[in-house]
Amino acid sequence: MNVHGPERLAGQGLDSEQHDSGNRAIHALLSDSGVGAQVDLVLTWRAGDDGEHGAYEAWATRGLVRFRRLIAGDGTLQFEVIEVVGQNPLANQDPLALCTLDAERAAAMAGGFDSDDHTRRFIAPEQQSYPFAYERVAQLFDSPNAPDLAVSPRDWCSGSSPGTHGALHVRQSRAPLWFSGPGVVVGTHDLAVRSIDIAPTCLAALGFPLIDGEDATGRTSSERGAAPDVLLARQDGRVVGEVLDGTGRQPSRLYVILMDGMHQTELDDRLANDPDALPHLRRLRARAAVLTGGSIVNFPSITWPSHTAIGTGTWGGHHDVVNPTYYLRDRRATVSPQGISMGTEVYANTAVESVYEAFHRVHPGCLTAAIHAPFGRGATHAFLEGRNLCDRTRVKLLTAEFAADMNPRWQNEHQSVASESLLDTRGMAQVAELLSRGDLPAPLFVYHELAVTDGAGHEYGPHSDGVAAALAETDRRIGRVLGLLDERGLFEETLFVVSADHGMAPQDAALRANPTAHVLAAGLAAIVAEPMIWLLDLAVEAERASDGRTGRVIVYDNDADTSGEQPPYEGAEVIVEAHSEGARPRLIASGSTDPNGRFGFATPSDVASDRIAISVRADGRNSRHLLLDGTRLTFDLRTALYGTPT
Repeated sequence: MNVHGPERLAGQGLDSEQHDSGNRAIHALLSDSGVGAQVDLVLTWRAGDDGEHGAYEAWATRGLVRFRRLIAGDGTLQFEVIEVVGQNPLANQDPLALCTLDAERAAAMAGGFDSDDHTRRFIAPEQQSYPFAYERVAQLFDSPNAPDLAVSPRDWCSGSSPGTHGALHVRQSRAPLWFSGPGVVVGTHDLAVRSIDIAPTCLAALGFPLIDGEDATGRTSSERGAAPDVLLARQDGRVVGEVLDGTGRQPSRLYVILMDGMHQTELDDRLANDPDALPHLRRLRARAAVLTGGSIVNFPSITWPSHTAIGTGTWGGHHDVVNPTYYLRDRRATVSPQGISMGTEVYANTAVESVYEAFHRVHPGCLTAAIHAPFGRGATHAFLEGRNLCDRTRVKLLTAEFAADMNPRWQNEHQSVASESLLDTRGMAQVAELLSRGDLPAPLFVYHELAVTDGAGHEYGPHSDGVAAALAETDRRIGRVLGLLDERGLFEETLFVVSADHGMAPQDAALRANPTAHVLAAGLAAIVAEPMIWLLDLAVEAERASDGRTGRVIVYDNDADTSGEQPPYEGAEVIVEAHSEGARPRLIASGSTDPNGRFGFATPSDVASDRIAISVRADGRNSRHLLLDGTRLTFDLRTALYGTPT
């Protein structure tokens, strides 16, 4: 087996210059007062002493696991646990855990929480599962945009809203998943898949050809010595053959219904216990392959990365939209695709292929539509990307007509939910306009984002009457879609996907928890965009002249710039001291680095290099400590957390 990854190493994770700052950050997150009780996991990739071969790490108060990603002899990815201290916090990766509301209630009770109060039905880490955790952690650190550390908060410890998502654990990472229509094995299937499996499964169902593209290892079929065996230029996911019926009629169209933030157990409970509710979703479910464990989404389980994963069949570490907001090391700049919302397709890695682009590759000239989808690269119609095929006047009229679908309570209770309801109404108007045009063919592929369920989940909580109302509103819009397809005779030839981009968990809103940001309060220099941390560090070299009379320190910015080089750091404060056993440290020299990042000093001939300590400090950067012989002085995280030295 060969060690694989990170694929495009360019500063992500903890390199050898960051072990000290990384250890101090992890210790602060897991042990400092208040925040330590809010953090479940701190995740990273750490370079080895050679600067390359290292391991992925998941740190928790209950234990540590270190693991590697490997390419096995059969060409598949496998994971090898190389060390566990205490309990392996990722040991439970059961993909079917907590897939019912009753299971959530039992887990909450087992953790000492109120199983009957949906606003306090919290689930402790010991009762959680982390499906596909090794893969979902490792993939993140393949992107140069990835952080140095990623934080996964405890179930109830993120933000000030009644509901939220983003964590690695199953409750916030599971979305419902149905494949409905021709070409599927109708019924319930006791399995869970990854959100990256949705795209290849749909393309296989539609009879798309296999191509010489990259698989999850980043190698093309020909590079692996295989015949074409993937459906996208980069395909991390697999075809879920268990749900496909190759003997039946093949669909010719694809319609993805993405109910943003729709928690699976709430949807299932609503369908099971309210027989008069959601008639249009019931119509789709009656002809669907329904996955008991749903879809396990990208980590972090947040809108922009997750939508892009569904739309490309690749993890965020490969499509490069790693977070709603992230830091570009080489540009020393923070970008926020979710913050700007419009024109964000440019942030995705062009080496991956979108499902829209695949449709145009196989069906040149076809029409595809991204209806307010956070990722729409290649779609013919994508309003958020500035490509609008709709007649604006007619869309305005249809928006006014469809306003009756909007629940009036939003306007009085939560303006943010009202805004998402209006967005969904405008999106529905776009669908109606496109499907009723006489001068354009009906879209072969539609990715339809419906946002009000997410807004209600945040503002009311995932198991609230607000979510029930948002789901009913969404069902009315789905009914309009199905009616339009019925009118054009397209319903029976369409494969529908019903899913979400993440789950949702109730929060202790009184905490107003943002544990990721604690590293700043702890005195570390970093860029923070929840749940990610980019440490701002210095690279330091120290050496002594061969005659023993002088020494020098060379300081660089630890992150390379756009030229690929680490720029020298001018003005860093350097303090050099001699340390002798039983005596107080003696100052040898102090000063600042020059424009070349260098500071030189005389060295006493009677003091060995391993007794000369160097401290380097600079505004906006984490301090560094090392010996003149090059030994890096690093905070002993294992002893501090577990009483076990490195």
